[in-house]
Amino acid sequence: MPATGSSPSRRTALAIGTGAVLAALSSGGTAHAASRGERVTARLRALERHHSTRLGVFARNTRTGRTVAYRADERFPMASLFKTIAAAGVLRDLDRDGEFLGRRIRYTADHVRRSGYSPITEKSGNLARGMTVAQLCDAAIRYSDNTAGNLLLRELGGPTAITRFCRSIGDGRTRLDRWEPELNSAEPWRPTDTTTPRAIGRTYENLILGDALARRDRSRLTGWLLANTTSGEEFRKGLPADWILADKTGGGRYGGSNDVGVTWPPNGVPIVMAVLTTRAEEDAPADSPLVAETASLLASALA
Repeated sequence: MPATGSSPSRRTALAIGTGAVLAALSSGGTAHAASRGERVTARLRALERHHSTRLGVFARNTRTGRTVAYRADERFPMASLFKTIAAAGVLRDLDRDGEFLGRRIRYTADHVRRSGYSPITEKSGNLARGMTVAQLCDAAIRYSDNTAGNLLLRELGGPTAITRFCRSIGDGRTRLDRWEPELNSAEPWRPTDTTTPRAIGRTYENLILGDALARRDRSRLTGWLLANTTSGEEFRKGLPADWILADKTGGGRYGGSNDVGVTWPPNGVPIVMAVLTTRAEEDAPADSPLVAETASLLASALA
């Protein structure tokens, strides 16, 4: 969904988070680095308690190396974050000079019904004509279309292809085991279909800024992420309006609300951000406000 303006209460909440970090940073100097980090951690802990939500964070300023990590090596349900990796796998392993991206994939209304949320693939024209692989990548990332995600997984050889791709670029933690929508059951104790904030943050950094993909493929993937429409209530709401954002969201049961990507402040220095959440109750609502508040906090701490 497109980004919308913050309500007064949201602005107040974001200001509190920003103010806490600015206070932590105001003294400056290396002698205060430990204290600054402790204050950021304390603010994240306070946000976690206030929202009654387990919060995982990994963020890094790619120029200074300054990093914020909170529960960064704990497992969280991955949800739709896999769709970026699926598109990357298509670009790296299947496409040659755009030939595979131009291939038209046929599917049925039953595919859509079984996959769940599918705002692009369910359109009658797309059902009738099929969609190219490039269009499926775009739909999976920009709109988090589940049928598009499943069709990409099918072309790659199934969910475990995501695990293999991650291992091939040095991510030893991220794993995918099931298809949409089953992977979104998101039980907090389940090891399948999970990642850690540090692992997924570094993987997205490698895909967007690193050498995991050829330059042309990296540019294409980044373009899809820049056009993402689903983070209006998450990173986009928490970050300053003039920051560029290339990201992917994901959500599931147990209050799962994830956002991972790279953002560029006006000074042009990329900041990697990964924020993942989960709750104890199966029917708990997604905690998008917590993701937005955390993004605001990280922006102040790392810019």
